[in-house]
Amino acid sequence: MSHSQRTRSGHATMPLVAAAQGSTPSRRPVWFMRQAGRSLPEYRAIRENHGMLESCFDPELVTEITLQPVRRHDVDAAILFSDIVVPLKAAGVDLDIVAGTGPVIAAPIRTEADVAGLPRLDPAQVGAVAHAVERILAELPAETALIGFAGAPFTLASYLIEGGPSRNYVNTKALMRGAPEVWNALMGRLADITITFLQVQLEAGVDAIQVFDSWAGALSEADYRTYVAPHTDRVFAEVAGYGVPRIHFGVGTGELLAAMAAPADVIGVDWRVPLTEAVRRVGPGKAVQGNLDPTVLFAGPQVIEREIRRVLDDGATAIATGATGHIVNLGHGVLPDTDAKVLTRAVELIHTL
Repeated sequence: MSHSQRTRSGHATMPLVAAAQGSTPSRRPVWFMRQAGRSLPEYRAIRENHGMLESCFDPELVTEITLQPVRRHDVDAAILFSDIVVPLKAAGVDLDIVAGTGPVIAAPIRTEADVAGLPRLDPAQVGAVAHAVERILAELPAETALIGFAGAPFTLASYLIEGGPSRNYVNTKALMRGAPEVWNALMGRLADITITFLQVQLEAGVDAIQVFDSWAGALSEADYRTYVAPHTDRVFAEVAGYGVPRIHFGVGTGELLAAMAAPADVIGVDWRVPLTEAVRRVGPGKAVQGNLDPTVLFAGPQVIEREIRRVLDDGATAIATGATGHIVNLGHGVLPDTDAKVLTRAVELIHTL
């Protein structure tokens, strides 16, 4: 355990950590993926003068943006403001985050030689991220957890191979199935980068970590278990010794829940699968996180309250049928046009029910 964690009062008394580790939280913990972002006017004001990647490497900006939703919404966790391609950029991969598109890779990686040329990540290259974590912890309320995160090897590989976001992952799946030795070499290198990036955050003192395999839902369960799970499982195993909750999340991954939950302490569930069904698929012994549809937040107060009550009831049933805890979240990230005041009211409701 890091110095930062030991000096923060009562790591296990944080509602998020308690729910993730199977003890009873003081209140139902809630946070939102993409809570630090475009739904907040104070974030948009910062971004008027700063690019996305520039912001991710500036400890002062990372601290401010990470803390904004905690101040505004009283959520039970802050998630480090960053991006899944930050460790690739830090290592020296030529990429940019293009507004309206996402990460764009200058030279896609598709051959054995390309993989051999992929740089490794030195912890010093993400020293700004470690510095930001330390600054955030100094300002974060003692009961509010700080979640660190990284992209899973498959999602990073899909960006590198396709050159950017993709609808069908044609090149990714062709390499995966057609050149498995090249694929496994690439996934091994990306697992190393992900592990290093997470370890930097853990050493700096984050209270939990989430691994985003955003695009794993493009895979069948058989392909996931064959080509992806060995590498992602290694990521989770390498950070197990820190003793903090490890959350695993992907979009459209209902068919993969059992495989994705296996190495993790908490399985994130999107809105397509009820929490109770997720527990049936995963089996007992894991906490669940989720899973309000982000679009519900546009449907008016009565619908929002009804759907929040349904998710809380599902979470309670999930716990009664074998889940070790429930962390309330959306089934994906906050949509950019979401009214920030609606999020604040949602948190108030969740904490009072």
